[in-house]
Amino acid sequence: MSYSAADVEAIKNLKARYYRCMDTKQWDGWNEVFALDATLDTREEAPDLEVVVGRANIIEFVSNVLEGVTTCHHGHMPEIELTSDTTAKGIWAMEDHLWFSDGHPLGIAQLHGYGHYHETYEKVDGRWLIKSLVLTRLRVDATMA
Repeated sequence: MSYSAADVEAIKNLKARYYRCMDTKQWDGWNEVFALDATLDTREEAPDLEVVVGRANIIEFVSNVLEGVTTCHHGHMPEIELTSDTTAKGIWAMEDHLWFSDGHPLGIAQLHGYGHYHETYEKVDGRWLIKSLVLTRLRVDATMA
């Protein structure tokens, strides 16, 4: 395997696009950060949910959950390991703050969370994409509506 600092930087930029496009609700741009068969696992914070499989399903699920929600996500201190020329894994410390509109079906007014994203990446046609994402939480402070 040939290690490339450019690949690590490309993965950092990929995650920056992930946060920016999610917070600005640019779902077409967010669509471009995931592999077609990507998975999203948020069962630690919502055990009744299933793992979401497939880029289109991830976009649909998250855009529906965040309808009427203002979000601000921050990723910190990435630990990225290239595992082959076309695969990598990473852990990102994260903090998010969500403000829910009045009457949101989740019954929450505000949420402030802290935790980690555990991810895998694949390089397809020269572009890094998120292959799998598992969100773990260390703490959640929520204000109910």
